[in-house]
Amino acid sequence: MKIIIIGYGEIFRSTISGIINSDHQIMGVVLHSDVLYNPLRKIFHNNFNPDSDYHFVKSQKLNLIHASSVNSKNFRQKLIKLKPDLIITASWSEKFQQQTLDIPKYGVLNIHPSLLPKYRGPNPYLQAILHAEKTTGVSFHLMDSDFDTGDIIYQVLVNILPSDTGGSLKLRCSDAVRDNIKYVIDNFQTGLKNKIIQNNSDASYQSHITLKDTILNFKEQTSAEISCRIRAFSPWAQCYINIGDEFFSFSNYKITNEISAERAGTIIRKTENSIYITAKDKKIIEFNEIKWLRFNSKLASKLYLKYILKV
Repeated sequence: MKIIIIGYGEIFRSTISGIINSDHQIMGVVLHSDVLYNPLRKIFHNNFNPDSDYHFVKSQKLNLIHASSVNSKNFRQKLIKLKPDLIITASWSEKFQQQTLDIPKYGVLNIHPSLLPKYRGPNPYLQAILHAEKTTGVSFHLMDSDFDTGDIIYQVLVNILPSDTGGSLKLRCSDAVRDNIKYVIDNFQTGLKNKIIQNNSDASYQSHITLKDTILNFKEQTSAEISCRIRAFSPWAQCYINIGDEFFSFSNYKITNEISAERAGTIIRKTENSIYITAKDKKIIEFNEIKWLRFNSKLASKLYLKYILKV
């Protein structure tokens, strides 16, 4: 097949890696920076501050297809001239208009890192861990004019480890893409015959996280739920502890074997740079290397813990 790949990030690079030594031809790639940046900034980005995607594409000697949008007249004209059999998107922020979807012989195949119809939308790695899922996966599905709603061609299961963060799960989903994309394309016709229509009643869509989502709620969240929240947001966002009108960050945490008789949210004890707080299930969580965000200094944080914070 003659293929054009559109995207960014780990899954984009894994898609290319999985195809590059196959019998399929990568006719060109479209980078996200092309759509994000104006021409002047694009020149600066590519020549003085290139990202991992640009480095990778150049190292593989792939043809860069420049486009201001996947729905632009100019890009469509380029597609018509190239006559691709398939476009593959691996992370993308634009909705494809039907005029663009109709150009490739077999349409547009989107790679979404969840077991659709679960966790449509951005950052499904985060959502899978946040909701304490044991498994997630990667869905290869036909793209339609909406986000993550098209018919499923193939799915791969990925187990979620107890130690997984959003970042580590993203890398393992990317590995699954690299290891399976050739199989999906080789068996594309079979996939089309056996495609699965998504059941919208089973669908879940998660929007982008907000600052409020990063504040730990000890009165309403168990120790396991708090752990899921911290791991899910890592490495993209830091979770915070709110005490009165003050906010604190921490470097690491541990759910202890202790059970507290105090109500949820109670600070059980403190040390020079650690605090111990009761969660909803009465388990005590130890937070280390506490930093007081008002002053954001180690000295101020130690003074707060020693003289101001009440246990």
